Amino acid sequence: MQRKEDQERLLNAEEGQQSEQEDDSMLGGEQDNASFVPAFSPQYNIDDDERCLLEREQDEVVQLTNAPRSGAALTYCVFYLLGIGTMTPWNFFVTAEDYWKYKFRNTTLNGTQPDEELTPLQKSFTCDLALTATISGTTFLLLNAVYGHYVSLRAKMLGTLFTILVLFGITTGFVEVNTDKWQEQFFLITLIIVVILNTSAATMSGALYGVAGLFPSEYMTAVVSGQALGGIITALAFLLVLAFDAGPSATAFVFFIMGAVLILGCIICYSLMARKAYFQYYLEGGDKFKVISALPPSHSREVEETGVPLEPIFQQVLGKIYVQAACIALLYATTLSVYPAVTILMQSEHSASHTVWSDVYYLPVVNYLFFNCGDYFGRLFAGWLECPRNQYTTLLWTVVRVVLVPCFLCSNSSEHQFLPTLVKHDYTFIAMILIFALSNGYLTNILLIMAPRSVKQHEKELAASIMAASLSVGMAVGSLLSLAFVQML
Repeated sequence: MQRKEDQERLLNAEEGQQSEQEDDSMLGGEQDNASFVPAFSPQYNIDDDERCLLEREQDEVVQLTNAPRSGAALTYCVFYLLGIGTMTPWNFFVTAEDYWKYKFRNTTLNGTQPDEELTPLQKSFTCDLALTATISGTTFLLLNAVYGHYVSLRAKMLGTLFTILVLFGITTGFVEVNTDKWQEQFFLITLIIVVILNTSAATMSGALYGVAGLFPSEYMTAVVSGQALGGIITALAFLLVLAFDAGPSATAFVFFIMGAVLILGCIICYSLMARKAYFQYYLEGGDKFKVISALPPSHSREVEETGVPLEPIFQQVLGKIYVQAACIALLYATTLSVYPAVTILMQSEHSASHTVWSDVYYLPVVNYLFFNCGDYFGRLFAGWLECPRNQYTTLLWTVVRVVLVPCFLCSNSSEHQFLPTLVKHDYTFIAMILIFALSNGYLTNILLIMAPRSVKQHEKELAASIMAASLSVGMAVGSLLSLAFVQML
């Protein structure tokens, strides 16, 4: 027999008074005081002292699972489709570059010749499009990370998807409208559509990352792999357009219709998935945790009867994943600083021969198709290997990857005025693109899997939302850097 003295200070939430109790007891054997802590429950405030008491390191936590067996495959496929739907419609919107040039052309001239001087609207559209999209998207991803838990998941997913569908319907209708006499007004309307479109896409993307963080890691892999697969679909569609040599209006009409059909499919599939017991199981917290606690008997019985509502605290979650958040921001700042703004300015070493490959297909195949394929397979490999698991090793690889940026800046381009041309051969440039893409996809998936694993169950959704916001911040920084790098060429 042994004597044990246990002192604890409990905070009285109603009276705001502190009391100190000493309980001396003779223990004649082993006693197991067990309490169940809901892994995901309504968000109530809980005092910090009590939180520390309930989450002490000496408590033993046992994971219990009761996931339904049916519905896993459907949920995985829908997550894949939603991943495609987060970026592909916007990719279609941007890829219709010839259509936007046609809409803002000089209407006093017949047709659009390659040697025609660009109008002020044509010159500013691409830059304005990128700035409005980046600012609006990044802003709402940050807002979603901080305040997203105040909005229901159904509103964030279905509400934004319906908004995107309506916007694509409006954009498709404008294809058949003659806007030559009011180009300035159409320019402004298009930018407003871009702001609302990216606001909705960012909110939906942040919510999707947050939900995927509640599921096993393969579901996050499905989301990020779907995003990369959407890039491949866009690149293939662009190559088909080049092969058939369709007009700008016909091309844009096909692109916008494909985007609208994809969004409609996302709405239908998400509505079906949301009703499945498998989805609801993980949405409500997934696997529960049995806490073998060292608390006094009276307090343990009280906890067992009432349960402990756990609310994620932003500062605490960020403190656990700040390395991963910094990594993914640096990763996308590096990628967007040269791709596609700098890489699209490169040319084949055989450009002087003016073949169909060098003049028409080289950049679409190498810059878009090869990059998106490399990005896609990188994300798949990360889902299979899930290595490295150490956050500092991942940070090291992310920093090493920055070395490729000056290599791209010194690649073969007719735009060089200040920097030398050191990478002259096509096969070297293609190898650089593939390494750049594979590392981008691989590290993206590793970081998005690693972050939810670094926090507790009730913090996973917030952690995934923070990672999505950090990714968007990196994209914004990279887009700004790309403007400077283009001028440095």
